[in-house]
Amino acid sequence: MTVSIGTPTYASPVDHVSYGEYGPGRLHLSAGWDRPVYPFQDRITADGSSGHRAEPGRYHLYVAWVCPYAHRAAIVRKLKGLEEVVSLSYVDDERDGRGWAFRERRGPDPVNGFTLLEQAYDATERGYPGHISVPVLWDREKGRIVSNNFPDITIDLATQFERWADRSVDLYPEPLRPEINKLNAWLYHDVNSGVSRVARAYGRERDEERQRVLSALEWLDERLAGQRFLTGDTVTEADVRLWVTLARFDTEHNRDHLISEWDLSGFEHLWGYARDLYQRLAFRETTEDLPAEWDTPHGRGR
Repeated sequence: MTVSIGTPTYASPVDHVSYGEYGPGRLHLSAGWDRPVYPFQDRITADGSSGHRAEPGRYHLYVAWVCPYAHRAAIVRKLKGLEEVVSLSYVDDERDGRGWAFRERRGPDPVNGFTLLEQAYDATERGYPGHISVPVLWDREKGRIVSNNFPDITIDLATQFERWADRSVDLYPEPLRPEINKLNAWLYHDVNSGVSRVARAYGRERDEERQRVLSALEWLDERLAGQRFLTGDTVTEADVRLWVTLARFDTEHNRDHLISEWDLSGFEHLWGYARDLYQRLAFRETTEDLPAEWDTPHGRGR
């Protein structure tokens, strides 16, 4: 059910003095928490067998510009041409102990008029004590979260809305699914979350985690020397999952050479691959603040 929204309402400014930092009491630190960190894992299906039928106008994505996992969902939605099928809005970039919030910089919640994303979680499970994450896929009809499990969200967007989607884009082709699944699991551990582990580690552990990420980037660079995309000639789920980390490598993950002695441009094939993806509107229009050198297409594979 969609609530009629009148005057936009916003959360109060970020206030770490009053509300503290986000984390304590959330994530896996919640007392007695013995569930997945992303516990809402319903699926959307084309035939409705899951209880959530793919329908235009029924679902809404809550995402954040600064979150790479939410960024994936925004890219897939646009790649598949679902802008008029699944609506989308952004939470504010900053958060305090209350979690993600809606503020004037990114606009209000156009669906429910929430000021805090926590309210969507509480509407789904009263008193929910766990992690307040994005992306969130919201069911307007049922007035609850379908999923906050980011790997499932992009797969469902890529496969279950074909009646309204751009069918020339197949991000999860059946013959390639075993290979994509294997790549996705490896990318998640060694690259997507690997860069975060480097930032959190110290001493020998940091050296080990840093080498794991560096080895992964070198392997990817070599793989892309012989093909345009990770699984061949077309963009798939695996490319989307990798790209959001590459787009943040220089400005966030490798700032002050935390991982590599050189920037992304030091990986010849990865750098060309990343820039070529950026020429596509789905990647460009869902990304902010990339330096000017990203605007130069590499022309690889043409």
